[in-house]
This record gives sequence, C-alpha cells and structure tokens, in this order.
Amino acid sequence: MDVETPAQTQPREQQQELTSAATAAAGVGAKPLHRNPRLVLSFLLMVVGWASGPLLLRAYFLHGGSRKWLSSLLQTAGWPLLLAPLSASFLSRRRCSTNKTPVFFISPLLLAASVVVGLMTGLDNLLYAFGLDYLPVSTSSVLMSTQLAFTAGFALVLVRQRFTAFSVNAVVLLSVGAAMLGMNGGGDRPAGVTRAQYYAGFGLTLGAAALYGLILPVMELSQAQHVARARCAVTYTLVMEMQVVIGFTATVFSTVGMIVNKDFHVSLSLTYATTGHGRVLSLAHVAIPREAQEFVLGKAGYYMLLAGAAIMYQLFSLGMMGAVFYGSALLGGVIMTVLIPVTEVLAVLFFHEPFNGIKGIAVTLSVWGFVSYFYGEIQTHAKQSDKPSNIEKLDL
Repeated sequence: MDVETPAQTQPREQQQELTSAATAAAGVGAKPLHRNPRLVLSFLLMVVGWASGPLLLRAYFLHGGSRKWLSSLLQTAGWPLLLAPLSASFLSRRRCSTNKTPVFFISPLLLAASVVVGLMTGLDNLLYAFGLDYLPVSTSSVLMSTQLAFTAGFALVLVRQRFTAFSVNAVVLLSVGAAMLGMNGGGDRPAGVTRAQYYAGFGLTLGAAALYGLILPVMELSQAQHVARARCAVTYTLVMEMQVVIGFTATVFSTVGMIVNKDFHVSLSLTYATTGHGRVLSLAHVAIPREAQEFVLGKAGYYMLLAGAAIMYQLFSLGMMGAVFYGSALLGGVIMTVLIPVTEVLAVLFFHEPFNGIKGIAVTLSVWGFVSYFYGEIQTHAKQSDKPSNIEKLDL
C-alpha cells in the first residue's frame, strides 16, 4: 500500500508507524468526505435513523407510554440485527482464506473500551428519554445539536482535533441556537407538562448532549489506539463488532434499570370462578403488557412502535460509528446536526408541534453551522490538492 509522508523529516520506522496509524484511523484522508463510500453509507443510515427514531419514541409517550427505562432500552435493543451481517462476513472470510479465520477482529482492549462506551451510552439514553418525555421533539432535537460544542471541546482534549475558522464558527452558531431556545421560556411546553418538568427536561437533554459529546471522542480515541497497536485498517466488520458490544452493554444497563423499576413486576390476585372449582389463583398483567393493552394505538400498534424505534435507533448508531471511524468525532456531530431540520419538519407535520420564530432562528443557525463546517472541509481539501508534492512514498 502506498502512503504519503513528508520526506526526510523522521527516521523511516517512525514515519511508517505514524503514517500507517493515521491512514488506517482516518480512512478518508486521501479522499474528500463526500467521495468516501463508507461515509456516504454512514450518512444515509444516520438520515433514516435520526429522522424516524425520535418521532417513534415521542409517539410512545404521547399515546400512553410512560416507562423511561423501556424507552432507554429501545435506543440500543436493536443490536442483534447486526449478528446476521457479521455472520455473513465471517463465512465469506472463511471461504476466501486458506488459513485459520478469526471469528472476531475486536481486540481485548478495544472490547473493554467498547464496554465502557456502552455503559456511558446506556446512561446517555436514559437522560435523553427523560428529557423527551417533557419536551417537544423539535425542541429536544435542537438541544441535542449542542452535542457538537461538547464534542468539539472533548475532541480537542482527547484526540487533539484541529480546528479551522469554519469549524469554530459552526460550534458557535449551534451554541447560540441552543441558548435562544433556553430563553424561549417554555413557550412550546406540551399540554400537561409543568414548567418545572419542562426545565427539568431541558436540563436532562442538555446533559445527554454533553455526555454524547464525550462518547464520540472516546470512540475515536479507542479506535485510533487500536490502529496504532494492531497496525491495521479499520474495517466495517470491526465497526459492527464494536457496535454489538456497545449495544449489548447499554441494553443490559437499561434492563437492570427496568428490573429495579419493576417494569417486569408480576402482581398476584385471587379470583372466584363460577364453575364450582372454588377459589382460583390467577396472575395479573405484567407491567409492560398492561401498558400495551391500555395503549391508545392498540396492543399491536404498541409492539410495532417499540420494534420500529429499536430498528431506527440501531441504524442511526451504526451510521454514527461509521462517521466517527472513517471521519472523526467532530464530523459525526456535524452530520447529526444537519438532520435537525428534517426532524423539526416531521415533528410539525405528524405531531402538530408549535414552531415559533425563536425555534425557526435556532434551526437556521444549525443549518448555517453545518454549511460552514462542510465549506471549510472543501476548502481544506482544495488547498491540500494545490500544494506542491514535497513527499516520498513508502511501501508498507
């Protein structure tokens, strides 16, 4: 593989080590972002997942759902969907290889890092679920866009993210948009939600955004360290393996919370039969099936909504992993931000949520920030392509 590196500036071994790790970690350094197929696929997965997931989760609360731990679990419970493509990948590798084929690519250290990220994700999902119960989808989505500011700060500290004037401008615009929503004073507060609950949801959603802003650079740091140790490129199979571990760990976290919250609680009651059999002990409904029976959309609608939410959030999570691994944590945050107008429009159409002037300005600032970031990326690639070639190629 040919890799470019500055000529005669370091010993050859150091050049090889640094260049190999950087190329494998970034995966997109030689191509503009919009021409990398893996990034395009990741973007499409994020579009489908983020445009649908929050709407389905909000519909759960609007039509009679009230279990925060269950809604938290839905955001990661779709991880078994990845087992099928992982199995297909393994069988394909085994057919094409004459040597012993490894079942997993993930290393023990990367596995441990994924478990930690999974626990953080479980907590983040819980904060987001509590916030979404008290906020309109449109407000929650704009607040979640502030994760870009947190991602930028943590990326600067953890992975030494380099900033341009355009990326700084994007972070500032998104932060101003969120601050304007805070000054809105609960003008879009849903019916039945008190002012205290509204501001609690506001704070919890900001907390979720901050934690998510930490998760993305941690993911980028863990995969960069894996590349430096293993000296191999990041494959999409490895991305899916990490997502399975993260999803499984976060799902276990939420399941334990559901057990503590007695979401699986079974109550006993005594009933009297009229057939002469006397007193018969019968089981009352488990908490979740009882909620399904009382759901406004019906029992079938209840379970279809839960399954749909789990699938959509899994698509989004896999897309985000790809954006971080083949781009950067900051890129993942920016892509997530550009999807806000889509969620905003869909929330207004399906839930008839209010869309006042302040919220409109916040969305405009979000789009402006996104355009600023990608314009900066295009300019950076253009300048790099115009530079004279003062490099030598190393055969790795």
